[in-house]
Amino acid sequence: MYDEEDLLPLSALQHLVFCERQWGLIHLEGIWTENRLTAEGRHIHDRAHLRESESRGDLRIVRGLRLRSLRFGLSAKADIVEFHRIKIDECGPQDPPGVQLHNTSGSWRPYPVEYKRGRPKTDDSDRVQLCAQALCLEEMLAVPVPIGCLFYGKKHRRYEIALDEQLRRRTEELAHRLHQLTENGVTPPGTYGKKCRRCSLLEQCMPKLAGHRSARGYIERFLSQIEQETET
Repeated sequence: MYDEEDLLPLSALQHLVFCERQWGLIHLEGIWTENRLTAEGRHIHDRAHLRESESRGDLRIVRGLRLRSLRFGLSAKADIVEFHRIKIDECGPQDPPGVQLHNTSGSWRPYPVEYKRGRPKTDDSDRVQLCAQALCLEEMLAVPVPIGCLFYGKKHRRYEIALDEQLRRRTEELAHRLHQLTENGVTPPGTYGKKCRRCSLLEQCMPKLAGHRSARGYIERFLSQIEQETET
């Protein structure tokens, strides 16, 4: 179990899946460069958070819900968490139980919805982020969250994701890795690949310069070397 002050941003898991070096540049060195893709992604998240929560019969939509898990040491603000009222006549003995909501009757099943600007990715970064949100909800509400949803703006459609044991193990391992790297405090080295071309931090990362673990450190050493040469 982690203390409140040890909680790390859940969104860092997505960076970690994409590239450990990218994670280090952003979360250890504080380097961030906006491009069209990151700006569009930020805009779609801002829109999801700014709209008010609402009720539609057997559906409650909560926006910007604060999430946390002391077990995995994560915190976040969810785009959307839907609560679906459980209809007694449609509920089977194997169905997971629901949660009681304030000033409402019946039981409700939580259903996290994560918004993404583009289209489904080839890696599992989005699914891991969604699963981590579900793990937070399960800890906070003490009810199982077996499924969630990813909404992609490019396709303008939802993809329902089963949060199975394999995905949960992967997410738990990444949460542990996240804390391990944070405690270590060293930016992992870079390896150049196809995905580097769509990374907004390509120029700061310099992945082809093997052996330079910190982009900021490399730049500082380079500038120091120039100053020394100028003085001599």
